[in-house]
Amino acid sequence: MIRTDALDRLPVRTAVPALRQALDDRGVAVLCAPPGTGKTTLVPLVLAGLVGGGPARRVVVAEPRRIAARAAARRMAWLLGEQTGRRVGFTVRGERVVGRDTVVEVVTTGVLLQRLQRDQELAGVDAVIIDECHERHLDADTVAAFLLDVREAIRPDLRLVAASATTDAQGWARLLGDAPVVEAQGVSHPVEVVWAPPVRPVRPPHGMRVDPALLTHVASVVRRALAERDGDVLCFLPGVGEIGRVAGQLAGVPAEVLQVHGRAPAAVQDAVLAGSSEGRRVVLATSVAESSLTVPGVRIVVDSGLAREPRTDHARGLSALTTVRASQAAGRQRAGRAGREAPGAVYRCWEQGEDGRLARFPSPEIKVADLAAFALQAACWGDPDASGLALLDPPPAGAMGAARETLTAVGAVDADGRVTDRGVRMSRLGLHPRLARALLDGAAEVGGRRAAEVVALLSEEPPREYGDDLAAALRTARRGGDGYAARWRQEVRRLSSSIESRGEGSGRGGSDDAAVGLVAALAFPERVARARGEGAFLMASGTGAELRDGSRLRSAPWLAVAVADRPAHAASARVRLAAVVDEDTARLAAGHLRFSGEEVRWVDGDVVARSVERLGAVELSVRALKQPRPELVRAALVDGLGRDGLGLLRWTRETGQLRERLAFLHRELGTPWPDVSDGALLARTEEWLEPELSRARRRSDLARIDAGQALRRLLPWATGEAARLDELAPERIEVPSGSRIRVEYGAEQPVLAVKLQELFGLTETPKVAGVPVLVHLLSPAGRPAAVTADLASFWRDGYRAVRAELRGRYPKHPWPEDPTTVEATRFTSARLRRE
Repeated sequence: MIRTDALDRLPVRTAVPALRQALDDRGVAVLCAPPGTGKTTLVPLVLAGLVGGGPARRVVVAEPRRIAARAAARRMAWLLGEQTGRRVGFTVRGERVVGRDTVVEVVTTGVLLQRLQRDQELAGVDAVIIDECHERHLDADTVAAFLLDVREAIRPDLRLVAASATTDAQGWARLLGDAPVVEAQGVSHPVEVVWAPPVRPVRPPHGMRVDPALLTHVASVVRRALAERDGDVLCFLPGVGEIGRVAGQLAGVPAEVLQVHGRAPAAVQDAVLAGSSEGRRVVLATSVAESSLTVPGVRIVVDSGLAREPRTDHARGLSALTTVRASQAAGRQRAGRAGREAPGAVYRCWEQGEDGRLARFPSPEIKVADLAAFALQAACWGDPDASGLALLDPPPAGAMGAARETLTAVGAVDADGRVTDRGVRMSRLGLHPRLARALLDGAAEVGGRRAAEVVALLSEEPPREYGDDLAAALRTARRGGDGYAARWRQEVRRLSSSIESRGEGSGRGGSDDAAVGLVAALAFPERVARARGEGAFLMASGTGAELRDGSRLRSAPWLAVAVADRPAHAASARVRLAAVVDEDTARLAAGHLRFSGEEVRWVDGDVVARSVERLGAVELSVRALKQPRPELVRAALVDGLGRDGLGLLRWTRETGQLRERLAFLHRELGTPWPDVSDGALLARTEEWLEPELSRARRRSDLARIDAGQALRRLLPWATGEAARLDELAPERIEVPSGSRIRVEYGAEQPVLAVKLQELFGLTETPKVAGVPVLVHLLSPAGRPAAVTADLASFWRDGYRAVRAELRGRYPKHPWPEDPTTVEATRFTSARLRRE
């Protein structure tokens, strides 16, 4: 029986007519509705014709998280008076609850991506709602781009709604082809903001680490909120580990403490969302509770102010979730949870003055995440560089380049970026391409079941109490009875069936430890690491890695590092999960990183020539090379000049001044006068440092190269302009006294430093290449007295003050009242009289 009363109370119903009209007219719409209005539950039922009397349609709702997909489906089924699996069902990875009568199916964006790759037409689907699009998850952005392609090319009848509580409505409207924006007004209850910063400063988050002092403070704020106000408490924390630690500090509070996050068992998630009529509750949650879900009974929100976002260090091959300050938009979403059902309050665990400095919105995942999975999806879609996809933000070129390198290395795309048959197979496993490679190749080596077990461990990092030894973690998961072990077993079954369905994965025997190491190395070949002593390792990527004190892995000669992060300001990564491997396994997994041959490099200030075999940065064997190839030596010397500077050559004062003169002429006159900056000279070594550079073998040979003689090779001899060097940029200028004064060209303007008396009678400022020199007028003792680029103005306006100040100090020198009418001199007044 349909719960009409509950449906009628949903505020979004007032926007339904406008939404229907927009979809009838344009087929696309952006729906903006505050939390709690019913956009996730009422709108799909209306579009499917299950309520409101519209035509029957099949609707797919895409949610960013499994917990939200299950909760939305169950809420809609409840509104219809049914169980899920009848007219409303859901599909998430590893769980599908639908029936023959299902017309509204809630799926995760990842599931919808897989479905689109298999069936671009989405046969039988009439409308798709992308919910919570403001969160800017990469899968959601990709789904939207693919659906727009489908609408334009083959399914113009497919209806598409982008729905969100807080979003860039106009940006999404433009992306959807100037789609109408439909807004629903919510019934929001007032939420009081209580600023509750820690008494003492806490360390800012870095990597996955959160200052324990902040967590202790959050627990104390929860206790304070329970004492000051009525209702249940919803506390936002960045991750599962922080939830566990705060839960431990809340022992004895007069409330039931519950934990909700993406890894929590479905039964626990359901219990949280169902509410309770017995006593008060404290719900500790990650950002999964920001949107899509209503937690009944909540009147208080305690916000730690932290969130987790993906970050990737492409240069070091490290990617992981990182703790960051939550955005202002996330703060508003979290606070809104307290006002869903009645007036409430939010306790914010930071200073009010900090709030305005927070980012306005979370970082779009496409800008910060590892893009290997996205690049594979785009390649399977037929657009390897994603240039034809309609995206709110284009993928960064560097991240896409790194993604293509990864895909090429694992055989998912060819040299031109086109997807291979293997790549298509990998894309359908529902795994990151690295893990898909480990599953497929690992199955052939160790058997499908064991490969699936290890990949399941890698796809969701085990709890910290499992330790840092991946093989030991596997054994713990096999015998474990906790929630993680249950999810792990479910994923193992899914992956095993995907391998067995194609008859793959017979594999060979061997120990579990060897199997774990091989599969981990196949997933992360650039992280195979060789011991350097004292628990320190060097990964093939070139990054140092260290194990914690007491780790059983410290004595291993080689490791396959599965999880590592790099704390702020640390020189090495911190290993959180790894497996022991041997050198043969490292060679097998990281074969594409193997190099064998002559290596001539600039090391510690000189040329080092070696015959070397290595895996990336890890050297396997090395011997000195007595007769390295000349072209390699030359390249090493050029690298040395770039690293340590052109000062490695022989420079005299005159050579340095020649370079400054040429730089001045290039700046003022341009061609044909050469650019003599470091970068330009290093790019043209063959034009000015030959043949000396090709004859050199070591640093000492560079020191014998006359830089001045070499620089003159760059002068424009062919045009005859070289002969004008002394005319256009003379080394010295003759002044009225007869002295030839050196011109300094090292500053922005040529400088002539000369004693004031030597310029008597000169009213025009000297010029070089048409540029007035900056005259530094010196006292008889050679000390600065004045600076001018306009001598006539100085004699007229500035000279009188200089004369008054210096005349008494230097009485033996001439100080005429009108310096423009007397003869210049470099001598004293007495000597002038004698002469």
